[in-house]
Amino acid sequence: MHDRYGDMYEACTRYYIQDETMESIARHLKLSRSSVSRLLADARASGMVRITVEAPQGSSSPMARSLASMFGIRVHLVTVGETVSAATRFERVSKLAAALLRDSVKDGDLIGVAWGVTISNIVPFLERRSLHDATVVQMNGGTNMRDTSARHVAGIMQALSTAFDARIVQFPVPAFFDYATTKEAMWRERSVAAVRDLQSKLDVAIFGIGAIHARIPSHVYSAGFLDEDELADLTIRQHVVGDVCTVMLREDGTWADIELNQRASGLTPAELQRIPVRVGVVGDPTRASAVLGALRARTMTDLVCDDATAHAVLDLADAESSARKDKN
Repeated sequence: MHDRYGDMYEACTRYYIQDETMESIARHLKLSRSSVSRLLADARASGMVRITVEAPQGSSSPMARSLASMFGIRVHLVTVGETVSAATRFERVSKLAAALLRDSVKDGDLIGVAWGVTISNIVPFLERRSLHDATVVQMNGGTNMRDTSARHVAGIMQALSTAFDARIVQFPVPAFFDYATTKEAMWRERSVAAVRDLQSKLDVAIFGIGAIHARIPSHVYSAGFLDEDELADLTIRQHVVGDVCTVMLREDGTWADIELNQRASGLTPAELQRIPVRVGVVGDPTRASAVLGALRARTMTDLVCDDATAHAVLDLADAESSARKDKN
């Protein structure tokens, strides 16, 4: 095994750095060309070799530059066009987000993860990268009365742990408490306080942007975390459009006075702002109002999205700006 890894390293060095041919490497290592090809393939699969295609920081497209300038963030844009299926759009964005996350983490990092349909679509595309002393920390509770096993959350955490050889720290509380007083009491428990302390020290965070009314349903609104009366109250009376880390947001970015947030277990926008790298991911133009709310709440440093979603967000922001000017 040691000899094989030695051959793998030498083959990679000669092929990728010294630009030798496989035939030349095969002669040097006294192997067949097909054996060299397998060594190179295994090196890529193990993470010894990482092949990336570098784009300008964020993106150089006019839409990306507009979003970046408007909200002071980095924008990583996937161009997929208007006619592709929702599933294809989501997949392309998920692949880019997986690559960005892989390149953003390093040894010793505390990596915060908020569960959801977006993150569950990202983890299958994560290429393995072995980190030393890294920890994956759950950022919001995941149980509800219909699914107390939280299988969805556990699967996401395990996939990230496997990708990065990282420890897992779960957050064993409900997504939403029934009473704010229960949450306050739980926050005083030492086991929960220990997780909260890690959450306050995160180096990198990744999360989707949920929307109450979206083409691709957000898990928090489709899996029994909220009942019909709660959803109606959020949309009709409190004008909520979506969430980040199960903390509800309005389109204008306000969140602190929303009653449900007093019972939500996820990190608030104010708490997220302490994290140096915060990656928000969305691949659905019907979530534009939720994305705008998340941007205005300053929840992210990096936005990964597709061109149609970026266009929808900019159109919405421009329409609101025009309406304000007309009113004045």
